Amino acid sequence: MTPSVGIMIEGQEGLTWERWRALARAVEGGGYESLFRSDHLTGLFGEPRRAALDTWASLTWLATGTSRIRFGPLVCPLTFYHPALLAKRAAAVDQLSGGRLDLGVGAGWHEPEHRMYGIPFPSMRERLDRLECGVRVIRALGEGRPVTLAQPYYPLVEAESYPLPAHGHLPLIVGGRGEKRTLRIVAEHADEWNTTRLTFEEYAARCSVLAEHCRAVRRDPATIRRSLMVPVIVGRSASETAARLEKARAIFPRLPEDAAGWRGAGFLHGSPADVVADLGRWRELGVQRVMLQMIDQEDLAAIELIAREVLPALGSR
Repeated sequence: MTPSVGIMIEGQEGLTWERWRALARAVEGGGYESLFRSDHLTGLFGEPRRAALDTWASLTWLATGTSRIRFGPLVCPLTFYHPALLAKRAAAVDQLSGGRLDLGVGAGWHEPEHRMYGIPFPSMRERLDRLECGVRVIRALGEGRPVTLAQPYYPLVEAESYPLPAHGHLPLIVGGRGEKRTLRIVAEHADEWNTTRLTFEEYAARCSVLAEHCRAVRRDPATIRRSLMVPVIVGRSASETAARLEKARAIFPRLPEDAAGWRGAGFLHGSPADVVADLGRWRELGVQRVMLQMIDQEDLAAIELIAREVLPALGSR
């Protein structure tokens, strides 16, 4: 199966309305399947003065500012949101877009932004407990009937929420790679599992773990869509590729410094042909959707290059 290919950007690293509109035009005009963005409150690595356009304001604009692409947050930390309010917000934006929103959620991981803004940051165990209870709430409020949930976090008592999503069901993406809890939550509740920063071998091992969880909850693993968020550096020449890598590392200094480091981390690096080859390997491992993480939000030329030379080779356009 040919994987769907979208673009993902780190919204907290300088996203403005001008950049967002330009990205949306490039992604929709380039034939990509989707546009996703992160949900953080400030720059992750010591740049608090970078613009960080509000996630749900930007997604609401996409609902009417685009006409074809799917879109969503990758992912909303449930430390930021009460899941009932998040479900209502997501259903409203999905309605506005004609049913093109995919809701990505996760447990939350970046402690410094929580500390900066005074947002509680519980233990990993509690955050995963809250994620599990939260996805139950999001699911329940999409059923179109009164629902009661007796659970330690986010209980519901005869709760309903309208309007429902445009197509009666809001696709739910659960992001993460933890084997014991996160993949169990995916098996029980998610329409789609999204992961990142895994090598080919590590990904295959996680798929086996997910299959075991699915057996335990009596679910067919094939009913869960598999997606990968992966950083990409691409160029028509070695010098062009090197220049893009240098710019990406200026934005995210913790990224690998050379091609070997990128490939060793499971990232995409090289010519369009190199990217096509590696995406072919991900497809063989069962990845059905790829969100290409573009570190430099102003590099529309890279988005256009991938659209011209990678998407057709994959059969995605």
